[in-house]
Order: sequence, then structure tokens, then C-alpha cells
Amino acid sequence: MLNFDAARQPAAPGVYLMRDGAGKVLYVGKAKNLRQRLRSYLAAERDSRPQIRFLLERAVTVETIVTDTEKEALLLENTLIKEHRPRYNIDLRDDKTFISLRLDLREEFPAFEIVRRVRADGARYFGPFTSATAVRDTLKEVQRSFPLRRLPWARCRRRTRPCLFHQVGQCSTPCHGLISRDQYRALVDGAIALLEGRSGEVLGMLRQRMGEEAAALRFEAAARLRDQIRAIEQTVERQKAVRHGAPDRDVVGVHRAGGEIEVAVLFFRQGQLAGRRSYNLDWGLDESRLLEEFLLRYYDRDVPIPDEVLLPLPVEGAEALAEWLSERRGRRVRLLTPRRGERGALLALAARNAEEGWRERGSREEARDRILAELQNRLHLTRPPRRIECFDISTLQGQATVGSMAVCVDGEPAPGEYRHYRIRSAAAGDDFAAQGEVLRRRLRRGLDEQVLPDLIVIDGGPGQLGVLQALLAELGLAGRVDAVGMAKSRTRGDVRGRTVERSDERFFLPGRKNPVILRRGAAALFFLERLRDEAHRFAVTRHRRLRSRDQLTSALDSIAGIGPQRRKLLLRHFGSVARLRAATLDELRAVPGLPAPVAVRLHGCLQDPGAGDRGDGLR
Repeated sequence: MLNFDAARQPAAPGVYLMRDGAGKVLYVGKAKNLRQRLRSYLAAERDSRPQIRFLLERAVTVETIVTDTEKEALLLENTLIKEHRPRYNIDLRDDKTFISLRLDLREEFPAFEIVRRVRADGARYFGPFTSATAVRDTLKEVQRSFPLRRLPWARCRRRTRPCLFHQVGQCSTPCHGLISRDQYRALVDGAIALLEGRSGEVLGMLRQRMGEEAAALRFEAAARLRDQIRAIEQTVERQKAVRHGAPDRDVVGVHRAGGEIEVAVLFFRQGQLAGRRSYNLDWGLDESRLLEEFLLRYYDRDVPIPDEVLLPLPVEGAEALAEWLSERRGRRVRLLTPRRGERGALLALAARNAEEGWRERGSREEARDRILAELQNRLHLTRPPRRIECFDISTLQGQATVGSMAVCVDGEPAPGEYRHYRIRSAAAGDDFAAQGEVLRRRLRRGLDEQVLPDLIVIDGGPGQLGVLQALLAELGLAGRVDAVGMAKSRTRGDVRGRTVERSDERFFLPGRKNPVILRRGAAALFFLERLRDEAHRFAVTRHRRLRSRDQLTSALDSIAGIGPQRRKLLLRHFGSVARLRAATLDELRAVPGLPAPVAVRLHGCLQDPGAGDRGDGLR
């Protein structure tokens, strides 16, 4: 039970940590006045909300750290939450990255790049988009009107003739000198204006240029501008609801249901609703405190920060939060709590979305529970498979062998739990030994950390399942972890090689000779197929990356002047094999510790058109 003298606590801004009897941090909070905040916990001992009651029952000691300002307390709180990951602080479990468009205006011929991280690198970012489809649709509209280059600049420069995008009129081909730098910059300005919703300005500029081209008797150029104008007018006609000039806004809605709270964030860009993201939080403390901590955790990631954040109720540290957000963005950010008008209507819409998100989540949870119950029944499992792990092996002629583990928790993929395993001891080409090594390492660590799956799914038949059974028996886990072997469906073709028959997926169980067949179209079958495919994708992606790196390493070793140390230097400097391959000569010369002659030789090897044909992995 929490026991301390609130009167002896400092009446200053700072951070407090609640610990249990073993010294583990249960909760980290911040306050403008530590004494008042901690005193409120003593008054809340009779609070009926379970979250507060459980916290106060487990907390034994309180540690305080005084800061000079409330903003410093905010930053320190965020650092401590990341370090200790307390049980009673917010955990954004469905934390997913956003998709944005990046445009670096410092390049000679800028081009759009789809990214998932918004960095403070001086480039322009547009978004967020909640799906790759939305990004493709947006780029399609922009490229129809303003044909910027599509491919990486280094790749464009290596080509001996214009690419296919140029032939279909969707690339102005700056790499072959078919457009001047000033003309290309005009296309860039038009694309930015179109993305920012300034279509009227774009149309006026294009109409003026079309008149100039027609007056100069350059009718083909005037016709291209006419087509651009028509494409933009069609886009504007479909987007009449967009209110141009409106500030970018994130609107936060909250819906409380029992001990759960659903938080919905609506993204408005140029007055148009661009997307929604929902978070389900187990929270019993004040909603004001919830919003304060949610905003801190949410915007601490690489996400776009808008001009305004609309909140359904005031938060204590609004000024410190706004100052922190403004620093991260590089421009002023306002936290507003409107009651009426247009902003009030947006908040009401966000609240309805939060309620709808909670209902949708409840329906999905019921569906997931039915699937897990069906799996337990059909596969004769000893318990509902709350945590399922699926393993796969990827290799090519025994080289760069990789094991993968995909995880589902409560019927939902848990990408943060996925793991790669580089095979260390198994002989090249021995998939059974490789699988045994991966499973042994995983289960031994699970025993040490007391985190074991309810069900392990092996991509394979009786042979692979036998390896797993022997290992479970050896580690004393035969009764604690269920095992299933999932064999791919078989296909039968005709004399022309066309598939005429496909068998069912087969599931092999320990102690059963005949496999279990799940009904085609069943939700449980689809669930396991998705999990198996995810493990396979995860393994193949890692295998290809390792093989590509190994091939490049071998090629680098053949270049005079590049040994193990400089090879590590290059990979560390560029961060990835792909960036090293795409590096220009100036970028290679700028690498600290790499002599200019070596940089020239390396660039020549990377740009050699025949390198890929020789199989040395440089293309």
C-alpha cells in the first residue's frame, strides 16, 4: 500500500515514479505541482475505478524528480516511460506507421518518394495517408498533370535511353536533358500547389503558359498544357468538398466504455478528411491525464504534426505540449478545445468515430474468439491458442539460411514480436537441422523469460513436426505447448502444365496418422494460411537482404583498396546496401576515410552495366 507524506513533497514541476515492493516501476507521471498531484492520490484511495485501486494497492514507494519547467518534466516523463515501460502507462499496442510523400527540394531534379518516417531533414512531407492505395491514387493524379521523374536519380543516369514512363507521357525525362532545370522546377511548384489544394493558382499558371505557347506557334506544347488543365479540372470537380486554405488538423475523439477507452484521431489535410486511426486503451485515470499522455506518446513517433490539434477537453500541460510540438515541427502548433462552430462539429465527428471504432473492435474481438475456439476444437488443442507462433526456413542452395517466427496474439498479428534467426550450426542445406536450431533457441529463451506460445505451427509435414515434438519432450514442454504441422496444398497439372486440381491444406497433429482437413473457406483456415504466409514472407525478405549483402561484400573485397574495415565503413555510412548501390561519385568521395582514387574505382564498379550480368551482385 502506498505510504508517503504528501506535505514533504516539493511544490514544483517534475516527474514521479510509483514502484512496487520489488522496486519495479508501475507508473510514471508528471505534474506542474508535485505536491498537489501526489496529494490527490491519497484522496483517491476510496476511488471505485479499478485502475486506480489496483495501482494504489501495488504501489509501495514514490520517487520524485524535480525539473525547472513543466516542459522539462514532459520530456523526462517520456524518456522514463520508454525506459521502464510501466504497466499502468499507455501502451499504443496497435501502433502502426503512416505513409507520407517526401519531396526534397534541394535536389537538382526532385521527385516524390513514398516513406513511412517523417524526419527533420529539410524535405517537404505530404500526408499522412492511411493506405498505400491512397498514396498511389494521389501520385497518379499528380503525375498526370506534372510528369516528374519516377525512378531514383542514380538509376535514371545509368540508362542509355528514356524509360517507359517517358514513352507514356508520365515522366519529363530530366536524366536525358529533355527538360531544363527551370522548366522542371515549374513542374515541381505545380505539383506542390496541387497537393496543397491551390488548384486555382495552378490552373491560372497553366492557362497563361498555354496562351504563350500558342502565340509562339508551339502547338504541341500548348496541347500538352491543355491536357494538364483538363486533368486538374476533373480532379477538382471530384473534390468539391475540399475547403482550400484550411489549416492541417488532427482531431481527437474519446469514447469510454467501462474500463476501456477508445481514442480516434481524424486527419484533416487542406480541409479534407484524409484518414482515421483508432486506439483501444485500458485506462481508469482522468481523461485529461489520458489525453496528455496519449499526445506525448503519439507525437513522439515519426508522424506528421499538423497546424492544430483539436481536443475534446483541456489538458493540464497544454502549453508545454504545444511548445514541444512546435519545436518538433519547426512551426507553431496550437492545442485547441473548441465548443462550437466548425471545429466543434469536427470534434463531434471524432467522438462518433471513436464510438464506432469501439463497436468495430468489439465485433472483431468476438470474431477472433470464435476462430480461436474453432482452432482449439478442430486441432484438438489443450487450451485456446492465445499466442500462436509460426516458423519457416528460407535458403537457396544452403546459402544465407534464415529462420523466421511470425506471431499472433489474441488472433491479431503482433509484428513487434516477429523474429529472425540466422542459422549458426546446422549444415548447409539441412532444413530439418536448421528448423531444430531455430526452435531450440526460441524455446530456451522462452523458458528463461517465461514467455511461451500456446501453439506452434510448423510449415511442413510429419518430418518437421517430429523435430518439434522431440524438442518439446526434451525441454519438458510436451504438455505446455501444442504443436501442429501445416503442409501446403498439392496441385496436379495436365500435359500442358496447367493446374487442374488443388488438394486441401493438411494439418498434422502429434499422435495422429491422418491429417486434419479444415473446410475450404473457413475463417480458421484463412487465419492459419495468413499466418503461414506471413512467416514465409518474413523469412524470404530477410534471406534476400542477407544474400544481397553477402554478394556485395564479395564484390567489394575484389576492389583494390577496400578491405574489411573500409567495407564496414561504407555500410555504416550509407546505412544499407541499396543506398550504397545508388550512391553518386560525389557521395562516395564525401565518405570520411575513403581515398578519392578508391572512391572512383568503387563508383566505376557500382555503375558498370555488366556487373549484374556477371552475377557479382552489384546491380
